[in-house]
Amino acid sequence: MTRSLTPSARVQPESFLDCLRYFLTPQVWKQVLGGFRPSKASRWQAQPLIFVLLVMTWCSGDSLPERFESARAFYVALYQKRRRPGTTCEGFHKALARVPLAALRRISQMVRRRVLQLLGDRLTVDGFIPFGCDGSRLQCPRSEELEKRLPCGGKTADAMPQVWVTALVHLSTGLLWSWRLGKGTADERQHLRHLISTLPAGALLVADAAFASYELLQALAAAKLFCLLRLSSRAPLYVPDKRSLRHYCEGLVYYWPQWAQKRELQPIPVRLIRIRGRNTDVCLITNVLAEQRLPKTTASKFYRWRWRNEGLFRTYKCTMGKVKLMSRTVALIHREMEGSLLAVQLLLAQGTVAVRQTAAGAVLPSPRKILLEIRREIRDITGMYLGPRQRQTYWQRLERAQGDQRRRRGDKVRRPWPARVPHRPPGPPKILKMGSQLKELMENTLRRE
Repeated sequence: MTRSLTPSARVQPESFLDCLRYFLTPQVWKQVLGGFRPSKASRWQAQPLIFVLLVMTWCSGDSLPERFESARAFYVALYQKRRRPGTTCEGFHKALARVPLAALRRISQMVRRRVLQLLGDRLTVDGFIPFGCDGSRLQCPRSEELEKRLPCGGKTADAMPQVWVTALVHLSTGLLWSWRLGKGTADERQHLRHLISTLPAGALLVADAAFASYELLQALAAAKLFCLLRLSSRAPLYVPDKRSLRHYCEGLVYYWPQWAQKRELQPIPVRLIRIRGRNTDVCLITNVLAEQRLPKTTASKFYRWRWRNEGLFRTYKCTMGKVKLMSRTVALIHREMEGSLLAVQLLLAQGTVAVRQTAAGAVLPSPRKILLEIRREIRDITGMYLGPRQRQTYWQRLERAQGDQRRRRGDKVRRPWPARVPHRPPGPPKILKMGSQLKELMENTLRRE
């Protein structure tokens, strides 16, 4: 029987299995079983299949068969009275290829609902629920099928097959919220427009200059959500009055690209915010027009937190060892990524709930320390190296898995990468002045409402 838990409850889960049951409730498995019904003769049913897929992301190993052996042994040790699954990695992959991707995405959706139910007000900061968005490419093995169907998104023709992942991260906790997969040549702006439906009410989307677009602002306005986007010098911003633009740094402007003017679409009113930096100024726009609702100090804090998107990809690639994926077919690549991202979501969700908050504010969990505790739990349950220190409950060790609290004073990039182009920050946007024709066009488009 699974014990119930709330953040203020005295009874807390002690084992790793209790923590998993806390997020993967019987209702979640009921939803999964409704979309995936393997044959009765199959040795791999839905629950052991997905459980082993998650544990293969957490356990250590240099190859898929090695991780499979550890994950299967862990499942057998936890559920000794249940029917044992198959014993070969090939059979596991054949059963995994038949799992609908909608079932894995449904689990992620249920985990998000559970996080909203559990954390509640902890997700809200200064009246908003801040989320950051960014994308990254992952390398794949050079199999014939992957080279044909997953083109490289880089400039070199002889590069390896790649896949693109666009992820939303809750900025105050660093929790992975939702994601979308595509080829190495995928459009991250289109991915973000699909991910808007996963954001809760009161969400504030924070993104860099690559995501700023007219379509995104329209989609956010239709969903009644907020945004904070960085701009480059090519941003089409206008002001309707005739005052001097030389010293116009902040205030109400209109985002109105030329293609929207030709189609006689309405300009989008936004507020321009300029934040002074050490090397260059950061120009942001937001659809929160009231300055008292989103002051400059709050906007600056939210955009600084956007770097936690990069921290998530570092956790996924380096800590979880997903710099290069291991599967060699398109079907298994998709399921490996969905399962591994779901595993990262569950890992960070456990740490966010377990780490206690201080009076100074939120304390971020350490993904590396949580992963070490999970691997220690796998080792202990499978019967290896039991001692007084290892007999401490999983929850007690999880409470001490806190991130580094030191203040960073240097650059986040320690050394240059030989195959990476140095980052050049975007310049300030050029604000243009509306002529009489554009002003007449704007009045005509606004009059249609």
